Amino acid sequence: MVPVFLGGSPWGPPRMIAAIGLGESVLPPPATFDFAIVMVAVLIHFALSLVLAFVFAFIAKGRSVGSAALIGGVFGLVVYLVNFYGMTSMFPWFEMARNWVSIFAHVVFGVVLGSTYAACTRRTA
Repeated sequence: MVPVFLGGSPWGPPRMIAAIGLGESVLPPPATFDFAIVMVAVLIHFALSLVLAFVFAFIAKGRSVGSAALIGGVFGLVVYLVNFYGMTSMFPWFEMARNWVSIFAHVVFGVVLGSTYAACTRRTA
């Protein structure tokens, strides 16, 4: 969504995520593709998403799909606020990504997380 709506490089956000583990030296410019940097970003992002999913599971336990989706949207917004306002003391480069695209992506993550979790737990119950 960054290149489509904000005109930035698609490789900027992965570099920002990878910099959590690799340090600021991987930040753009240049915001170009680098396989190792993208893989580190994917691993970090996946690990954080899993941790957040486990936290969310405690919040949404026993909820309906609609309720869990709504709670998930709020959860995604809270994750955005923590990441882009709280964590910027340790990772200041995320300040530049405070925008509606990041908010939207985090809310969608939460809605998908909530509805998927509730649907999956309902089937196994």
